[in-house]
Amino acid sequence: MTSHFQGKSFLKEIDFSTNELMYLIDFAAHLKSLKQQNIPHPYLLGKNIALLFEKTSTRTRSAFTVAANDLGAHPEYLGKNDIQFGKKESLFDTAKVLGSMYDAIEYRGFSQNTVDGLAEYSGVPVWNGLTDEWHPTQMLADFLTIKEHFGKIEGLTLAYLGDGRNNVANSLLVTGAILGVNVHIVAPKALQPSTDIQAIAESKAQISGADLMITDDVDQGVNGADILYTDVWASMGEEESFAERIRLLSPYQINQALVKKTANSNTIVLHDLPAFHDLKTQMAQDIYAKYGVSEMEITDEVFHAPYAYQFQQAENRLHTIKAVMAATLGNLFIPNQI
Repeated sequence: MTSHFQGKSFLKEIDFSTNELMYLIDFAAHLKSLKQQNIPHPYLLGKNIALLFEKTSTRTRSAFTVAANDLGAHPEYLGKNDIQFGKKESLFDTAKVLGSMYDAIEYRGFSQNTVDGLAEYSGVPVWNGLTDEWHPTQMLADFLTIKEHFGKIEGLTLAYLGDGRNNVANSLLVTGAILGVNVHIVAPKALQPSTDIQAIAESKAQISGADLMITDDVDQGVNGADILYTDVWASMGEEESFAERIRLLSPYQINQALVKKTANSNTIVLHDLPAFHDLKTQMAQDIYAKYGVSEMEITDEVFHAPYAYQFQQAENRLHTIKAVMAATLGNLFIPNQI
């Protein structure tokens, strides 16, 4: 008997129901427990997996590689110089070739059309490691972290501060709406989610009962928040706009004063990393030399506070990615009633 997820791709959150996303989150918690107890779980023994990376990554590459190894599969990394979408070979041709050699494909890059095309033409499950529009594997890790801390997800309030129109903000707004989380996108008007993304989220919120808010008012946006979440102020390829981003986003920095504005003693802070919270990287030093800014989206004080859970969040990338891989490619029995 085939499982509910077997053979499916994981391309964006809106393809999945509340129950399906919660199953993957809970399955990830189970796999995390197995790993902590050193219990083998080679559900993908003998499988070969292509890891396509047009964009570099520390956490995504590590998570997919370790997850594949833990599950008994063999991962093969193909970087931007190894894949030639639209240059030497069409997306269709690449997908057909990879699908004939690999049992599944992970893609991290720019265009959502690329990962959608891989899924359409390859004939094997395809997993979205990040595109400019969506970041679905990050969402599973985020909400697993939240459930581990609070014991639940539905009914909590998450306030995201920063660039409200990037892939993380899009995914948080829509995934939160699916899961019944009250999501506040707190961002300057120029960097708020598109009307299309807002419409998708509102349609999901009508089903789940989530309350959504899009605002440029920090005090209103963070009041009562259980979770504060932020991301880098400039995504990959946007670094040249740092001066304008610093001007627009400085009021949305997560610092100790902002945390207090939640009026919630149980608030936690999340960040999907990497974070610009000190001067210990070359890029941070370059930004400081040019703009005089030593901390950006989050201060070092908050980053190292006991209520900041970004490293648990990062670890959970491994377990949630493993859940997606095992559920969609493994021979597991998962009830079709999900």
